[in-house]
Amino acid sequence: MSTQHTVDPAALVTAARGGDPAAQDALVSAYLPLVYNIVGRALNGSVDVDDVVQDTMLRALDGLDGLRNPASFRSWLVAIAMNQVRAHCQDRRIAPGAVEEAEELADPGADFVDLTLVRLQLAGQRRETARATRWLEPDDRGLLSLWWLECAGELTRGEVAAALELSPQHTAVRVQRMKAQLEAARVVVRALDAQPPCEELRGVLLPWDGRPSALWRKRIARHARGCGRCSGLWSGLMPAEGLLAGLALVAVSPALLAEWGPGTGRMTAAGSA
Repeated sequence: MSTQHTVDPAALVTAARGGDPAAQDALVSAYLPLVYNIVGRALNGSVDVDDVVQDTMLRALDGLDGLRNPASFRSWLVAIAMNQVRAHCQDRRIAPGAVEEAEELADPGADFVDLTLVRLQLAGQRRETARATRWLEPDDRGLLSLWWLECAGELTRGEVAAALELSPQHTAVRVQRMKAQLEAARVVVRALDAQPPCEELRGVLLPWDGRPSALWRKRIARHARGCGRCSGLWSGLMPAEGLLAGLALVAVSPALLAEWGPGTGRMTAAGSA
């Protein structure tokens, strides 16, 4: 069930910033899954997802006194999560060797796409759409993480726009562009899964190292548009928003639950950060 219907954020925030540990636990319990899904999908494959989620929750709890309107807690929390994602990506871009180190440490078999497929038991075009997200650029993955939750009924468009620090109109343009990239990525997934494989595509893929990337998404999609055999893969794509509607949140990782589960309290999580 959507977090927007299960808690009274104003009452919880008021009690939590007054020092009520039960209210703090309730806030964490209600919103940790939302933050985990935002960060997990935005940073797919990163070994730092749990750390970024923890930093987000700690910043939120520590900053409750500065929240003017307790009823806006969810929108405020989502904005904090996206700021932490941006900060993490920026740190990765400027830290020497960080990208190579992350690629060595990441477990391709346990990324957020795999967790989504397994825990939500996705099939058909829903499964195809989840796999296609691997082919998006980091900025589009961040937008997708919010838009996915909007489609699932967890966020409003206003909250998505606020988290992106954009107007609703500009957000709509960004979403349309991202959806076009996602559609191309879905065709890429179909082309790579085709059996028997397209011989012309096999030639195109000879230099490919097997890792999803925006460059290879464009190359494979371009092939699929011009290839007599692969051009049919563009047909029958159901709108992604319909496929994502009503999907549940991916369950929080056991490690995060151990730190932030009911009764652990704020001090336990803060002490381990």
